Amino acid sequence: MSNSLRAFGLGVLLTLGCVLGYTQIDRILKAGGIAVVVDRLGGDMDKAINRLTNTKPDKNFATKVVPIISAGNGAYIGAAQVMGKPELVRQVQAVAQVEGDFMGREVRLRALIPISTKNPQRGLSRVEGVGVSAIVDIRI
Repeated sequence: MSNSLRAFGLGVLLTLGCVLGYTQIDRILKAGGIAVVVDRLGGDMDKAINRLTNTKPDKNFATKVVPIISAGNGAYIGAAQVMGKPELVRQVQAVAQVEGDFMGREVRLRALIPISTKNPQRGLSRVEGVGVSAIVDIRI
């Protein structure tokens, strides 16, 4: 096989890899972007939601913005504000989104569960006594 034919074949493989892998890379970059945004701006988002809803946390009641993670594939897909007793809210690392169907596929179900891990694929470690109070949509 000549060098030019090998180079052409390698070019085709690289092009196919880039085209087919783009959606996955794009998803990874978006997920990483959401993680960074929530990590850096979570406190500010929390304060903005509290102003929007006229919520005033105190020593018996806390709020916090954490990432929403798809329980199916572990991708970061957004952010949510959780609320509850301060010691319980501190345990929350993320909100797991679990999806299912009801009545065949006529009704779509989506549960948001505060969890104490950022890796729901190892099991959902629910934080009892904490609820989701707001959803944050992040456009990336």
